[in-house]
Amino acid sequence: MTMDLKNPVDLFQPGRVLKICAPMVRYSKLAFRTLVRKYECDLCFTPMIIAESFVKSIKARDSEFTTNQADGPLIVQFAANDPQVLADAAGIVSPFADGVDLNCGCPQRWAVAEGYGACLINKPELLRDMLRQVRNQIENPNFSVSIKIRIHKDIKTTVELCRKAEAAGVSWVTVHGRTAEERHQPVHYDAIKIIKENMSIPVIANGDIKNLKDVATTHQATGVDGM
Repeated sequence: MTMDLKNPVDLFQPGRVLKICAPMVRYSKLAFRTLVRKYECDLCFTPMIIAESFVKSIKARDSEFTTNQADGPLIVQFAANDPQVLADAAGIVSPFADGVDLNCGCPQRWAVAEGYGACLINKPELLRDMLRQVRNQIENPNFSVSIKIRIHKDIKTTVELCRKAEAAGVSWVTVHGRTAEERHQPVHYDAIKIIKENMSIPVIANGDIKNLKDVATTHQATGVDGM
């Protein structure tokens, strides 16, 4: 059954910090999303789904993506390295979700070896092509297309990447404030702030945000639109 979709970009309002359930492996599936929505979560992501297997396999689709009428607003996160495959995956979920997110931040070795995740922050042309293909193929103008990234050691490179993504039609950018090599080091909130100051689309902060006090502190440090 097709859900009543609204543009998730409209959730971002001046003076309001969006509370978001991040894409978490094994956790942010339907039951967990249903729970966090009871506690004023504004927007939920699915766990990362491999777009290629999702497109090819009915079994993968049934296993990786479940939803219902109350499960919104909802963003489906995909891992992909091919524009057409990502667009096809987006087309499959578009009647049942409010947008798709491309994972450009997963630092795990298997993901990078497959051309997914954090390696995409060093492939701006491929990233642009994937975003444009989704934009061109999905007819619903309210369907969002976003990315989640990590930062470069040189923040100027990350800012340039984000600007190219914005020019390609990305709806918002989520920034995990660590490099692909960093794991438990402190989050670089100064870098997130610089990215936010250089973008005209919403920016979401990610990393080490564990409670509402962290939300207030991070917002004060970065000025982001959600976390």
